[in-house]
Amino acid sequence: MIKKVGVIGAGQMGNGIAHVMAIAGLDVFLKDISQDQLDKGLKVIEENMQRQVARGKLDEGDMLAALGRISPVLDDTYLSEIDLVIEAATENEEIKKAILAPLGPQLKPEAIIATNTSSISVTRLAAVTDRPAQFMGMHFMNPVPVMKLVELIRGIATSEETFSIIRELTAKLGKTPTPAEDFPAFIVNRILLPMINEAIYTLYEGVGSVQAIDSGMRLGANHPMGPLQLADFIGLDVCLSIMQVLYEGLADTKYRPCPLLVKYVEAGWLGQKTGRGFYDYTTDVPTPTR
Repeated sequence: MIKKVGVIGAGQMGNGIAHVMAIAGLDVFLKDISQDQLDKGLKVIEENMQRQVARGKLDEGDMLAALGRISPVLDDTYLSEIDLVIEAATENEEIKKAILAPLGPQLKPEAIIATNTSSISVTRLAAVTDRPAQFMGMHFMNPVPVMKLVELIRGIATSEETFSIIRELTAKLGKTPTPAEDFPAFIVNRILLPMINEAIYTLYEGVGSVQAIDSGMRLGANHPMGPLQLADFIGLDVCLSIMQVLYEGLADTKYRPCPLLVKYVEAGWLGQKTGRGFYDYTTDVPTPTR
């Protein structure tokens, strides 16, 4: 039975995971490397919960109780008392391994480790820990409080018991657990990111403008958001890293990242979070950058 959870990383994904865990009645330790990052994460959680209250989806008393269940931490002393720790750091294999490797000796023997990776091999990440049987992928979708799906990915060594416990927890969060095999980018990003990459190629080759591509997919395919706008929302650095995982992991040229995507990331134009990507977000209404 999972009652206490640690979430490593207070960024976009980590604070969303902490948010839904706290609302589900779990005690959450939210960890990051600086107080500034923790403060930012907690502010986002409070704002998002207030939005839910305003929409009648959350009671104010429940919001205050949930916020009270989140403890921001900078050190690792919390690890000894938790039942589950979820790594939600940036989508970089070396960073994730550096976070995961030292966790085991500080955890209870029965504690489970999960990673929120959106594309990296769960088996490889599990191998750096002391408990591959009690390790699996829990890929939440962004924004976590809103999106209903969680991909559950077993590594080659993940036990059936671990999978059952995490599937039960996912349902308790009000999410739909979807099993995915441990292949590069799993299900959702295996399908979604090549589509985004193809949209960027369509722009790169001059087939259509940013506006034409996004309105084409919104109005012609009934997508709620155009692929270039979605890329900006996800973060172009994250899009590039997932395409690189697909390209390297499957050795197929159809997954080659578009050179224009590479160029935008090199320029630091990462989308909404930097104020500029395929759109410029410094204006009242985001305007296409090409």
